[in-house]
Amino acid sequence: MAAAAARGGAERYFTRWYKPDVKGRPCEDFCVLQHSNRRVICVITLAEAHPLLQSGKTIKSINYQISANCSRLQNKVSGKSKRGAQFLTELAPLCRISSTDGEEYTIYSCIRGRLIEVNENILSNPTILQEKPSTEGYIAVVLPKFEESKSITQGLLTQKEYEEVLLKRLNSS
Repeated sequence: MAAAAARGGAERYFTRWYKPDVKGRPCEDFCVLQHSNRRVICVITLAEAHPLLQSGKTIKSINYQISANCSRLQNKVSGKSKRGAQFLTELAPLCRISSTDGEEYTIYSCIRGRLIEVNENILSNPTILQEKPSTEGYIAVVLPKFEESKSITQGLLTQKEYEEVLLKRLNSS
């Protein structure tokens, strides 16, 4: 499913939604790629303005271990009803990413739903997270509850609204 996004379908089959300044942290923006299928699969990625995507940043490590008792890598999903998937709230941490300059960033789900998969490829090749954030460098795939699929984008910005946020930031600096 995420492989479809990787093959260039990201623009054709996905609608971009943005969550800027998550938890009040300036420029820590995330992008939710919402698939146009009936089940509304969402791919969580870094937004273009996220500090990790700015020049000069090098990723040191990516850790899906959220707490002593919770690792997103232990998420085991089975069957059509996605049994065993971890349930996420909007502010559930997905992973923590450390950069070589000592900064650490927590990546959040931004939407409610079941964690379908995490991108283990970025663990061995973190540069794809920076080089191809909307395709091979995605963070995770989340499946909202079907009855919530129409409302998951509440509180998220459209591409145009996000561009206005970026313009305001540029003008105020």
